[in-house]
Amino acid sequence: MNKIIRIMLVFVPLAFVAEFALHNPILIFATSAIALVPLAGLLGEATEELAIHTGPRIGGLLNATLGNAAELIITIVALQHGKYELIKASLTGSIIGNLLLILGFSLLLGGLRHGVQRFDPKLTGMSASMMFLAVIGLMIPTLFELVKEAGTGRVQPMHTEVFDKQLIIISLGVAGVLILMYVLSLVYQFRTPGATLGSHTGFEEAEEIMTHKASWSIKTSVAVLAVSTLAIVFMSEFLVGVVEPVAQSLGIRELFLGVILIPIVGNVAEHLVGVQAAMKNQMELSLNISLGSSMQIALFVAPLLVFLSLFIGPAATGAGFFGRPQLTLFFSLFEVITLGLSVIIAAFISLDGESNWLEGAMLLAVYIIAALGFFYL
Repeated sequence: MNKIIRIMLVFVPLAFVAEFALHNPILIFATSAIALVPLAGLLGEATEELAIHTGPRIGGLLNATLGNAAELIITIVALQHGKYELIKASLTGSIIGNLLLILGFSLLLGGLRHGVQRFDPKLTGMSASMMFLAVIGLMIPTLFELVKEAGTGRVQPMHTEVFDKQLIIISLGVAGVLILMYVLSLVYQFRTPGATLGSHTGFEEAEEIMTHKASWSIKTSVAVLAVSTLAIVFMSEFLVGVVEPVAQSLGIRELFLGVILIPIVGNVAEHLVGVQAAMKNQMELSLNISLGSSMQIALFVAPLLVFLSLFIGPAATGAGFFGRPQLTLFFSLFEVITLGLSVIIAAFISLDGESNWLEGAMLLAVYIIAALGFFYL
């Protein structure tokens, strides 16, 4: 891990000081957000070290389950606080951040250094198809609820915290299908030599890792994994607890913080690896990281949170699963459209098996435009 990122671990104790001694929401938010960056990096590094010890197949499965562990922990903490709109914003931000911001920087910097870069178009073709599937899975519950609201004359496209038993059932069904497809993608790669769908859902990255020697023992890797996970839980608790007062004091919506800031701090260490791979002309590895992370968020993390909301959260003490509000796949129309357009432009740019710096600039331009929309929405 980069030395600068390791130095940032000093913000972990600073976050505890801000939380328990200073009681300043902005300081708590800033220190815990910065502390999440190195902690997420340590979590990823421990996973890679375990992958070296376990072999490429099991290592691939580790990446498939722990690839976005930091993001999952943050959203579970938000789930406990009932921050459903913040969770949806964070999921949206993670997907478009990987498809537009990180892939854009990778193509831009890689293209400026190496000119036209080439990679296997089959990789992006399958990943694009899986991402379109995920967007459809998010769009159906959203369109269902909006059409239903239109029938009653009370359409609220930005208010997604509604209690609708039919919507809950649809969301659970769609979530089950998406997780099933995620598992089937793992089975496909496990049984098909050379098949890749992205770093967190494939085994190619683990085979890449296997070419290096382990720096940590298994005990050390497990210990780092456990300690970093526990620290991320605390930092996430601090962060989520002050999101509302910070948003009010800065004059911005929680939606913007969820879409832009939270996904970045949870994945920045991994993002740096993707950009560095592109600058080393390892475009397939770079694409694996960007596309694979997006796929895992859309096909695994988001559906898993829907099921976890049956048992976790302030509403979990209510009567019955369908007698109280819970997390659904009803996203705002703006979020769904932005996700769809992001998948489309990322697919168009990458399907030809070649990339250049101008295409990277295009992706970054779309990300900036979307960020402006979320800021003023």
